[in-house]
Amino acid sequence: MSFPLPPATSNFRPPLNSHFRPPSTTTSTSLYFSHSYYNSTSTNRFQFQCSATSLTSSPQQQLRNETEIENKKYDLLKAIQDTQRGSLTTPNQRSQIEETLVELESYEADNKGIDLGKLDGTWRLQYTSASDVLILLDSSSVLPFFQVGQIFQKFECIGQDDGGYVRNVVRWSIPGLLEENEGATLLVSAKFSIVSRRNIYLQFEEIALQNIKISEELQALIAPALLPRSFLSLQILQAICTYKAQVPVENTSPGRRSVGGLYYLSYLDRNMLVGRAVGGGGVFVFTRSQNIL
Repeated sequence: MSFPLPPATSNFRPPLNSHFRPPSTTTSTSLYFSHSYYNSTSTNRFQFQCSATSLTSSPQQQLRNETEIENKKYDLLKAIQDTQRGSLTTPNQRSQIEETLVELESYEADNKGIDLGKLDGTWRLQYTSASDVLILLDSSSVLPFFQVGQIFQKFECIGQDDGGYVRNVVRWSIPGLLEENEGATLLVSAKFSIVSRRNIYLQFEEIALQNIKISEELQALIAPALLPRSFLSLQILQAICTYKAQVPVENTSPGRRSVGGLYYLSYLDRNMLVGRAVGGGGVFVFTRSQNIL
C-alpha cells in the first residue's frame, strides 16, 4: 500500500535466527518451530511461533498443509533478510523474492475472504518494493542526520464485518536532537472498507506528528541538570514532549472520494501479512508485532 510519508531511511536488517528452520515434511503428528527477529535499530525482539499438523493422505490437502506454508514463509524471510527492508536489492534478488511471494500467495487461492479477526493488530514491515517507502529507507546514506526506525501498520477491526481503521506508523529521529531511532512518530490514519474478497479500499483521513522524545543533550541545553530547573524550562520540555501536529487529508474536488487507494491482501495468517498496492504501488511483507500506540 502506498501512503504519504516524509523522506527518511533505515539500516534495518532482520537476520534469520539460527534456531529458525523450515519444518520437516514428515508425517509426525505435530511440528513446532520458532523464529526470533532482532531489530538492529531497536532493542525490541519479535518472536513468532508456528505449528503444523500432520500430513493427510489427500494430495490436495498435502499441498495446502501448514507444513508446506511454513516452508514457503521461511523461504520468503530468508530471501529478504539481507535487503534492509527492500532498500538494497539486486534484480536477481527481486526476481527471487517475487517468485517466493507468488508461491506463498497461491495458498490463499481458495480462501473465502479477509479474516478481520486475523488482520486486527500491529504488523511490522519486513520488506517492500513501494517507491514512496523506499525513498525513506534510501535516504539514510544521503542524509546521515536523519534516521528511520521501525515502520508498522496497525489495523483496528476486531468485531467488525466490513472494515475498520488502519494506521501507518513510522518511527524516526534526528540524532543529537531526538532519541535515537524512536525520537518521533509519523502517523498516517485511514478508514478501510472491504470491497471484494481480497481487496480493501483505503480512505486517508489525517497525517500527524506526535510522541516527540528529545535527546538528553537537548534537554541539558534547555534545562541544565546542574542548575535548578525553572518553571519556564519545565514548561518548554513539557510542550515539546506533548506536541502533536495534525494535518487532514482531503480531496479538493467536489463529489469525489478522499485520497485513497485499493490494497490487495494477497496472504494473511496469524503471523504474516502480504499486501499489494493495486496499480503498481508495490508489495509489502509484514510480520506480527506487539501492539503499539
